[in-house]
Amino acid sequence: MIIAPSLLAANFGKLAEETKRVERAKADWLHLDIMDGHFVPNISFGPEVVRILRPVTDIFF
Repeated sequence: MIIAPSLLAANFGKLAEETKRVERAKADWLHLDIMDGHFVPNISFGPEVVRILRPVTDIFF
């Protein structure tokens, strides 16, 4: 079984901290819901947030 928590419900002002929290919980993967308003009407976060979070953890996402 693979555990992959989503950051969509996280506090967007503390994404680095929330990512570390997922890491401490020993999650296998980190799920990022990329919504840019084109394929779905919602907007969450995009490539810039992914770029910023990449050095924060080694968890697969």
